[in-house]
Amino acid sequence: MTKPATGQGFDRRAIPAAASESVWHAKDGHEIRYIDWPAPPANVPYRGSMLFMAGRGDAYEKYIESFEHWRLRGWQVSAADWRGQGGSGRLGLDDSTGHIDDFALWITDLADFWRKWAEGREGPLALMGHSMGGHLTLRAVMEKVLTPVPDALVLSAPMLDVFPEAVPLPIKLGLARLMTKLGDPRRPAWKMSERPGVKAGLRGDLLTHDKARYQDEIWWRKHRPELRLGPGSWGWVKGAMESSATLFRRGAMEGVDMPVYIVATNADRLVSPSAIRSAIARLPRVESLLFGKEARHEILREEDSIRNRALAGIDEFLERTLTR
Repeated sequence: MTKPATGQGFDRRAIPAAASESVWHAKDGHEIRYIDWPAPPANVPYRGSMLFMAGRGDAYEKYIESFEHWRLRGWQVSAADWRGQGGSGRLGLDDSTGHIDDFALWITDLADFWRKWAEGREGPLALMGHSMGGHLTLRAVMEKVLTPVPDALVLSAPMLDVFPEAVPLPIKLGLARLMTKLGDPRRPAWKMSERPGVKAGLRGDLLTHDKARYQDEIWWRKHRPELRLGPGSWGWVKGAMESSATLFRRGAMEGVDMPVYIVATNADRLVSPSAIRSAIARLPRVESLLFGKEARHEILREEDSIRNRALAGIDEFLERTLTR
């Protein structure tokens, strides 16, 4: 098994001086934050460029340990916020509610940013998304809006549907649409944490077994308070359900003609494992690594025994698939 290239000396609470944090302006002028990680070492074979997109309520700071791992394996890594979260402003009634009217806006942002980001780059282009980022990157690939076309797609615990799994998606969608009509769609859909019914103190139990890595996120939110984000809005819930229906429409996933790698856990309590398994069954060129109760939602921020296996699987897939 390949061990993470970062080693024990990497500081998960610092942005390297050689990294570049910048702002990209979307077509409507909205400022979206992104980071270009330092270049790969000169003594490591260059593999290509990778764009990482995080999940709902996330910020790229949480994943810099993985960025460094891929840098030391020869990747030029970048990451960006979704508009309305991280350090890229807010779209709701306050600074703590994550709102969007339609996931299509995020797809448009991704397509425009990808076009700019990919321009002039040499070698393979890999696109990676975690959780909601996995949902949106998969949808963008399905809808063939990314130019140039990525050479490979990697999804970490993709949010393809939400709980409760026993409730059919059309019913969840109908309820979400009703709730946006009964009040302001920008109001929070639940009180706290990552999903309804979870107390703030138990939030970490949804995300990772690694208490130190969980505390990294708390540290970043304290030192960069603009990163703090709480529950999603009813508009976000409606947008998520509508977008999930788009993902699972007949023939949509079957048309994805690129290598896809999915790493997920059947014990996920934040996104639907059954929806992930359904996608694995339908995507024509997919490979997967599925964990059990030993892994929680943030697999790239799990304990080393899990994280190492996930990184090794991703590395092997990319190196084998993108070798030219």
